Amino acid sequence: MAKLRLKLDLSGTRGDEAWHALKHFEPLKTAQFGPQYGTSGECRHAAGQPHANGEWQGALITLETPLLAQYAMSHYLEQPGVLDADVE
Repeated sequence: MAKLRLKLDLSGTRGDEAWHALKHFEPLKTAQFGPQYGTSGECRHAAGQPHANGEWQGALITLETPLLAQYAMSHYLEQPGVLDADVE
């Protein structure tokens, strides 16, 4: 299995809207999002309020092969809100 790590911009979104706004790469095996995959730090706004500028959170995508992970990286980097992607 190949792994792709994403860094998603949360600025101006609420909760996990940034994650749900992504168009996922179809041949993926699993897709997980959360602070355990990286974060800019603890949110300093009230729950339900939009995330501040500069806030980001990570995601982990697993794919069958490294080649699919490379295609997925291009797919995700073309989308707004994806700050970075790296194949492991």
